[in-house]
Amino acid sequence: MNETHGVEDLLRELAPQALGALVRRYGVFDTCEDAVQEALLAAALQWPAEGVPDNPRGWLVTVASRRLVDQVRSEQARRRREDRIALATPQAELLSRAADAEADSDRDDSLVLLFLCCHPALPEPSQIALTLRAVGGLTTAQIAAAFLVPEATMAQRISRAKQTVRKKSATPLALPRADADHADRLEAVLHVLYLIFNEGYTATDGADLTAPALSTEAIRLTRLLYRLLPDHAETAGLLSLMLLTDARRAARTGPDGALVPLAEQDRTRWDHRRVTEGVDLISRTLPRGQVGSYQLQAAIAAVHDEAEHVDATDWPQILALYGLLEHLAPNPVVTLNRAVAVAMVDGPAAGLDLLTTLDSDRRTAHHYRLLAVRAHLLEQLGDHAAAGHAYREAARRTSSTPERRHLMSRAVRLAPGQD
Repeated sequence: MNETHGVEDLLRELAPQALGALVRRYGVFDTCEDAVQEALLAAALQWPAEGVPDNPRGWLVTVASRRLVDQVRSEQARRRREDRIALATPQAELLSRAADAEADSDRDDSLVLLFLCCHPALPEPSQIALTLRAVGGLTTAQIAAAFLVPEATMAQRISRAKQTVRKKSATPLALPRADADHADRLEAVLHVLYLIFNEGYTATDGADLTAPALSTEAIRLTRLLYRLLPDHAETAGLLSLMLLTDARRAARTGPDGALVPLAEQDRTRWDHRRVTEGVDLISRTLPRGQVGSYQLQAAIAAVHDEAEHVDATDWPQILALYGLLEHLAPNPVVTLNRAVAVAMVDGPAAGLDLLTTLDSDRRTAHHYRLLAVRAHLLEQLGDHAAAGHAYREAARRTSSTPERRHLMSRAVRLAPGQD
């Protein structure tokens, strides 16, 4: 069983490398992805029994290349793919490329593949789905389950994304040439990984608070990106942020699955190896160069995680960091979190005053998190009736079952007779 899991982990690591090699060689994303999936299935069946080959990536590239050539040769494949592959690349050339596959398998195109999956022509949900499928190696069913949509719906989304990439990418596997374009695409990659992690850490819908497969995969992919770009400070910052945040996962729910707020968590249940790794990473990164938003968020998470208990939290430092973050990357979520820090330093009334600036922001005016933070500060202020009403309204607006139950329990505790 352990050997099987070891093969699965290896295949997850090699999948984007094999796909990158095929797309670079043949230039047709969707067909290459199908061929790699067939090679991965063959490896999953053969390697546990026969042993992992000496050059596992070369094995995958060779088998996938042969599968692709077989598809082109077949009558059925000709009807579906001849215009896209066989006419553009003569069959003899395909055979020649397949013969050279293993010899040309040492190059790792994972970074370029991430750029390709986050193509600017794709909407954000499609970038996420394609990244998880092509680079993460998750099945369509796994991605659909994580985002609580039917498998057929997710399959259509991924299929459309592949078609868009094929149509929009004249050179399917090449890094953007211009520095600005490269920076924009890298920023998009980081943002997609950030969104994948957040959806896994706090699911927006459904009965479960978290979707661990997503956050775990986001960390794995960000580690991959960091390995490929070890000098990029924001990539290091994002990885640190993920590690420091995910370290608290085990303490976020009680035995009954109920949500446990950060202030009430049993910190002995935190993953302190991840805390140490995250703190060390951000401590090495911050002094290195220009500070970005992921680095600042990681620094805030580090302050929380280094406190042995909630009363030891350095709130003035957190408030200062939020001030820097709001100046660097202003958005209502940052202001919302800064209001909590303001309340801890200057009192709940000051925090409530800051929240009023968000009432006219259409991005947060009707969001449950604004109401939940307002309820929390009203509770601290001693206005239990108003806090209970705000908790109830926040519960009504969230689509997460654990968060709804938590907010309602707060409301009932403060104002049990309130409608």
